[in-house]
Amino acid sequence: MAALPVGLGILALAVGAASGAPADPVDWVNLYIGSGSGPIGYGQMMTSVVTPFGMTSWTPQTRQNKISRVSYKYEDTAITGFMGTHQPALWMGDYGYVTLMPEIGELKTTPEARRLPFTHSDEIARPDYYSVSMDAGGGRRIRTEMTATTRAAYLRFTFPAHADAKVIVEASRPGHAGFAQVDPARHEISGYNPDRMDAHLGPDALPNFKGYFVIRYRQAFTGSGLYGQGLDQAHGAYVRFDPAPGEAIEAKVGTSFISLDQARRNLDAEIPDWSFDKVRRGLRAEWNAKLKVMDIGGASDDQRHIFYTALYHTLLYPRQFSEQGRYYSAFDDQVHTGVSYTAYSIWDIFRAEYSMLTLTSPGRAGEMIQALLQDYKEGGWMPKWPNPSYTNIMIGTHADSMVAEALTKNLGGFDRKLAWDAVYKDAMTPPDGDTTRRWADREPHTPYEARAGLTYLKQLGYIPADRTAESASSTLEDSYDDFAVATVAKTLGREGDYRFFLKRSLNYKNIYNPATGMMQARNFDGGWADPEAGWTEDWPQIYTWSVMHDIPGLTALMGGRQAFDARLDAYFADDWNSHSNEPSHHVGYLYDYAGQPWKTQAKVREIAADEYANKVSGLDGDDDCGQMSAWYVFTALGFYPVNPASGDYMIGSPLFSRAVIHLANGKSFTVTARNSSEQNMYIQSATLNGRPLDAPVLHYADIMSGARLDFVMGPKPSDWGAGWKPEPLSAVIERMAPDASVRAGGL
Repeated sequence: MAALPVGLGILALAVGAASGAPADPVDWVNLYIGSGSGPIGYGQMMTSVVTPFGMTSWTPQTRQNKISRVSYKYEDTAITGFMGTHQPALWMGDYGYVTLMPEIGELKTTPEARRLPFTHSDEIARPDYYSVSMDAGGGRRIRTEMTATTRAAYLRFTFPAHADAKVIVEASRPGHAGFAQVDPARHEISGYNPDRMDAHLGPDALPNFKGYFVIRYRQAFTGSGLYGQGLDQAHGAYVRFDPAPGEAIEAKVGTSFISLDQARRNLDAEIPDWSFDKVRRGLRAEWNAKLKVMDIGGASDDQRHIFYTALYHTLLYPRQFSEQGRYYSAFDDQVHTGVSYTAYSIWDIFRAEYSMLTLTSPGRAGEMIQALLQDYKEGGWMPKWPNPSYTNIMIGTHADSMVAEALTKNLGGFDRKLAWDAVYKDAMTPPDGDTTRRWADREPHTPYEARAGLTYLKQLGYIPADRTAESASSTLEDSYDDFAVATVAKTLGREGDYRFFLKRSLNYKNIYNPATGMMQARNFDGGWADPEAGWTEDWPQIYTWSVMHDIPGLTALMGGRQAFDARLDAYFADDWNSHSNEPSHHVGYLYDYAGQPWKTQAKVREIAADEYANKVSGLDGDDDCGQMSAWYVFTALGFYPVNPASGDYMIGSPLFSRAVIHLANGKSFTVTARNSSEQNMYIQSATLNGRPLDAPVLHYADIMSGARLDFVMGPKPSDWGAGWKPEPLSAVIERMAPDASVRAGGL
């Protein structure tokens, strides 16, 4: 095995084979990737135990999480608790969380007082199992172990001999409302936490919202109590034990957003027995089954760690939010029957993460659309970043793209008529107070933002910078969303609506400044705004390329293919080329459109090598619910969804000599790359099912049919794919009606 980076040596504990090579895909997952800072960046990832798409993640808490800070960072040296968290990404807050912490000696309830030092040499972090030994002082140590199911967790605490052993349960933080109670007869602590860190970003209060928990201990208590009492509420509880030397105190935790009784039912259903190892084996098997959806050959050890960790990240979100056939809706504050999901980072995941799920988890991908449509029924709109209610984070209504992609790929599991109603409202109905608000990023207590500035867009063909914040970015992203709505209309046979929205998807042209060769915001009077005005988390140098649905149209605006290529060269030669934020993710693949696919091949290889590593700093930027990781997985396979709603994938340069996707429909899609190596990055020729492939494009139907894509690689650029010319926008959408014979299959 190649030398492991700092903090990765613990992976040896997961190895089953005597040779030291991991035997299963789960053993290649390095939970430390992205959990710390370094030369590449900081991915803000936590070392959690959780199932694929699990409702509650369980993580050691090395810092108090909040908006823009997650609970665990690799560089931290002390732990303050073990948290059942729902925080999906750095930029979002947590909600309904609960924390447990073992301790000895006097009762310590605040995070500062109860913190205990640890080192990574005493830590094991795997998808199925977490363990750490903490320094309790005087040569004494407390060990905590965790494993999990979708809505429950199993923890074990091993205390020093003859110590005053306690476990505290923090239902809510000091200064926040919460409730805890102790039931010695049942060996239980139960309660709830109503805190939503993002509550100020949504339009409505949720009086019924609570994160419920039931903690059941195997051993009887020798003592118990409450702390933080006031107004008949206790913010936490503690229990004492007298364990025999070496005896582990065992606790099972059920969580719910419906009720305490439902939390208890979730616990009983998911962890019925007192067997930590049985739960751990079940979680390991569940992750292995999901990660085996892809096999790779010809990868280095580091590449395998990066690849399977990235694949793991793509299978974490959106979270399941339903419980035994029911779910609490944070959009009408009521409980409903059905299946639900939350934690959609839609501004990010519509680009590639959702497309990845249509290949790896197509049944869930359809359910996720239905969940968004239920949100529309219950709250009036499909959300753009539910956590678990409206947050108004980011711009556009990119749920439209996810709906379009699901229809293009003929996924089932959702109401198509309701889907049209939802995307049509996004496209045609301005939000409340549209012309009286600026819609600033994270502006508190606003109505649902939807397409901010839509009133002006319908009037002017662009969103003016002097009336609406982030106007230039919104004009571009609304143009793409109009393409998505046109796609939905075409798929559903609504020809008039299709033509209307297809035409409106060309609004991006209204903010292209030919004098500068870049996109630029306009003011209400039609004049150009300041070049740096109107952008979202990026700059015109990056956003100029955000015309994912009509690259031929953008090429024409720039003066043709030669000028387009020159502009791309200048972009990548400049410091504006930043992979850490999502609007740049497709840009490396744009050389395919302009007759220089060998530059795409070199560029995506370069980005993959520079921005991803088997290190704690191995992600350059927040993973954003799987989007950064999905970019890597697609790029490693050799293709990427520049225009995800179309069902097309642009071809790059496969990283491995062989990769197989085992599809839910029982077929397998295979990619081979003969002679592939670090130097041999350039495609010399390609065949699809044995027939020459001369276009740098792959279609979803090709994948689902179980095709074989074979490349011959070499060390120098070739003219492979250079003669291909992309279809105009109208031709792309005309062929997008799904083939009814192409079915995705199960979960």
